[in-house]
Amino acid sequence: MAKTLYNESPLTTGGMIQLLKSRGLTFKDEPKASHLLDHISYFRFKSYLLPLIQNKQTGTFKNGAAFEDAYALYKFDSSLRKLICAEMEKIEISLRTIVSQELSHTYSPYWFTDKSLFANQTKHSGILSGIEAELKRSDDDQILDFKKTYSNQFPPSWMTMEVSSFGTLSLLFKHLNGGRTKRNIANHYGVADTVLESWIHSFVYVRNICAHHSRLWNKTLRVTGGFPKRTAHGFINTKVQNDKVYYVLCIIRYMLQIINPNSSFTTRLKQLLKDYPSADIKAMGFPSNWETEPLWNTK
Repeated sequence: MAKTLYNESPLTTGGMIQLLKSRGLTFKDEPKASHLLDHISYFRFKSYLLPLIQNKQTGTFKNGAAFEDAYALYKFDSSLRKLICAEMEKIEISLRTIVSQELSHTYSPYWFTDKSLFANQTKHSGILSGIEAELKRSDDDQILDFKKTYSNQFPPSWMTMEVSSFGTLSLLFKHLNGGRTKRNIANHYGVADTVLESWIHSFVYVRNICAHHSRLWNKTLRVTGGFPKRTAHGFINTKVQNDKVYYVLCIIRYMLQIINPNSSFTTRLKQLLKDYPSADIKAMGFPSNWETEPLWNTK
């Protein structure tokens, strides 16, 4: 298919509102909508208008569709990302700790520099260069003090892993040789190492979506977590789509059973869904019977 040049002129906020009105969107408070669009890029906001559109070819809206409906979805998505980010922090810190402790005790505090522990030495070299760059950028007091005191190229694992990105941790675990040590790390979470590897990759992807404040609630995810054949703790019984946010929420809840058993994550998630009843949970991958799953019957 031949490509064409994009040469449309940008619309003013007033122009955007008039265009939306001409396509059937209503506004309960037009001055407020104008103020919001002055501070929220229309390119960002239009994703929340899409569920309200009747005809995708003409861009016309369903009868009764209102700007405020889209803004409610926008606020719901923002709250969902904040909820997920708060729990991702706990999971990321746990993974950093377990990976560092297991490998430091099994091999040495500098296991991450040992290329023989990794399946792809070219990939390992690239990861190590990335770690070196992350350390150079770090202004953490302990890292700076270590550099002043010691001649080692890197601080030990328990320090280095704390300033390395979640993406770096994911790559280290992915390319680590398979075997007992990798399985021991996964055993802390009661799943197979291949499953944990896919979950970590999925966490990094979703966390990056949240960090960039991008739409998440009904997104089809490009990086997905695998389905475990068995788990040491309660998981879901219903087969669901793993490319929707519901499955990510299930993985988060599962991990929190181990990391933070008294977490109020389930309560807060259910309250968020009650606060925004217009958010279509089917579009998020929720099955109709999700609340009957043992995984969601706790706090």
